[in-house]
Amino acid sequence: MLIDRQFYNPAILGLPSRRIWHEDSEHLFALRTGRSGSGPPLCRGRMQKGRFAMKLTGSSHKGGASRRRVLQGMGAAGVAAAAGTFGLTSRAHAQQVTLRWWSPQSSPAQLAAYRAQIAAFEAANPDIKVMFEPTSDEGYATQLAAAFASGEVPHIVTHLPSFAVQTYYAEGLIEPFNDVIEAIGPDKYYEGANEVYKAADGNFVGTGIGNTAADMLWVRRDLMEQAGVDKIPVTWDELRSACQKMQGGGVFGAPLPYGLNSMTSLIFIGFIHRAGGSVFSPDLEVALDSQATYDALEFYASMRELSPPGATGYSWGESLTAFVSGATATGIYAGRVLANVTAQNPAIAGQVTNATYPRMSEDIPAWTFNDFPSVFIPAQADNKDAAKRFAAFLFEPPGYIEQLHAAPGHVLPVLRTISEDPAYQDNEIIEQFTEEVDLMAAAAAAGHNLGYETPQHESNAKAGEIIASNAIAEMVQRVVLNDEDPKAVVGATALRLEEIMNS
Repeated sequence: MLIDRQFYNPAILGLPSRRIWHEDSEHLFALRTGRSGSGPPLCRGRMQKGRFAMKLTGSSHKGGASRRRVLQGMGAAGVAAAAGTFGLTSRAHAQQVTLRWWSPQSSPAQLAAYRAQIAAFEAANPDIKVMFEPTSDEGYATQLAAAFASGEVPHIVTHLPSFAVQTYYAEGLIEPFNDVIEAIGPDKYYEGANEVYKAADGNFVGTGIGNTAADMLWVRRDLMEQAGVDKIPVTWDELRSACQKMQGGGVFGAPLPYGLNSMTSLIFIGFIHRAGGSVFSPDLEVALDSQATYDALEFYASMRELSPPGATGYSWGESLTAFVSGATATGIYAGRVLANVTAQNPAIAGQVTNATYPRMSEDIPAWTFNDFPSVFIPAQADNKDAAKRFAAFLFEPPGYIEQLHAAPGHVLPVLRTISEDPAYQDNEIIEQFTEEVDLMAAAAAAGHNLGYETPQHESNAKAGEIIASNAIAEMVQRVVLNDEDPKAVVGATALRLEEIMNS
């Protein structure tokens, strides 16, 4: 189990000999299970059903939300509206209800925001208690599989990618989410924000807790200037050339992942698209064996010498830390770069900016990976009305704003009304990096993932299984690291994807 207190091994990352406190257990942004470190306690913990459950306290946290602020901002109207929608009242029930909330997003600042939201909800609903339990992105599939098999499921799950939710719904494991979206207010969302959650039967399987532009290119203007790189790369050739010029003196060009994990799979899918291809055709026939895939593999292999030695085991956390620490000249990540570099390496913060990730040629459209971090309710959960009530509550300001501010620019609002709220815009990181945040918001809004490759593609309910299989990451490792024949490896991988699709 991971909580966001990671001290990475400099020898693995090729970093300077100092410890860096990493506040991320992403999804996007997964860290490998079993490498938790130490850090200041933010919660009281106890073992529950073989895992670490946290009952977040209602005390304030520096830089985070306070219980009083959220309670004052929430107001009675929002609480009463949600209560009426789900047939609940605030009077004490004969039996106390306890809701279990799972999420892989649990940095200290996010825990503080969750604490405030939970305190506000519990104050308005004295018959309901909420228990937050952190998961990990690399481990959530196994954790949820065990929960579904035992029937001991959480009541609400947040921040998992949309394609995973579609997979679970197709297997009958997810409760339709239509009435929660109605309680939040469909007119508050950006247009089309929930389309990625629409199932074949017309139901919505969940909604977004935010948007994320997960594979932005991050660069440092100072290193570009020193190396004579006069513009941010747009094409692969420009990127490779820039990284070659900036590499040296202990600094590597790029922190691309080559590990057998979800980050390598998800990032490489983006490279296939940025070569003009796709993993599946619009009608979900396997389309992996294409020139675009071979072009992407060739470029990815050419970048290996420009990545740190430890990149063979990189996942999201290591890749992020490599750029934030200054060990690489470029980065590939979402908006958490901004908060982390400001807090952990302020000397370079003023030099950092971003762009959509380069593609093979300028005539190929940009393609941004948005995992569409979700909210959903397992079908086996009891007390569904209480769970739906809490799910809708998570979007009430100021609690939702405080949650977004816990990772400013990283998890972007899905509600238009929140983006326009002066309270959301009143944030030091968002104000300092306005152009970068605006670019990520636009890229994320037009973003895609394996479950939703393009607007022309059908929704792929098997996307979660494919990512969990590591088939694409294994393809990358076999070609790039083991120097196996690309034709044979891609052909074998395509057959493996067909088997998953037909299972």
